[in-house]
Amino acid sequence: MDLKNVRIGFAFTGSFCTFSAVMAELEKLSATGADITPIISYAVDKYDTRFGSSEQWKMRMEGVTGKRVIRTITEAEPIGPKGLFDILVVAPCTGNTLAKLANGITDTPVTMACKAHLRNGRPLLLAPSTNDGLGMNARNIGLLQNCKNIYFVPYRQDDPQKKLNSLVARFDLIIPAIQAALEGKQLEPVLV
Repeated sequence: MDLKNVRIGFAFTGSFCTFSAVMAELEKLSATGADITPIISYAVDKYDTRFGSSEQWKMRMEGVTGKRVIRTITEAEPIGPKGLFDILVVAPCTGNTLAKLANGITDTPVTMACKAHLRNGRPLLLAPSTNDGLGMNARNIGLLQNCKNIYFVPYRQDDPQKKLNSLVARFDLIIPAIQAALEGKQLEPVLV
């Protein structure tokens, strides 16, 4: 499927250690000609980490997409009424964000973007990155996998020896997962 001119919301949440890998995929996605709008959580907007400063990441997102970052709930709310996106991607999607989505909590720009987008019956694609995906968040992933219009980038255990419950998406599968979700399909296998 050609992604040229497909309107994509691309949301980052605070799994900072994955930002370099996700940014590489955002650059590939941009090269397809897709119309991409970046969205960030409050954590991404505020925190400087050993993986880079908040300002550095925001500037890079804006440079790749050519669009200003959506960074507040009030900026994210019109996504639904205006039908801004054909698909919304959350990559990386933290366990905190997974839990909020599974329980209907809308208190960040990213969760508002998801809620607003889903009201239009369009696909939401989640790329998990969480240290408790096989622990406390396992039930939230299960709930979300059974929701209409919610799809997952295939994921795997992050480090089965040192972090037994940790899951991370195969970020290199974001583009094929977008293509599948736009056709109403889950890219399989979801567990790799």
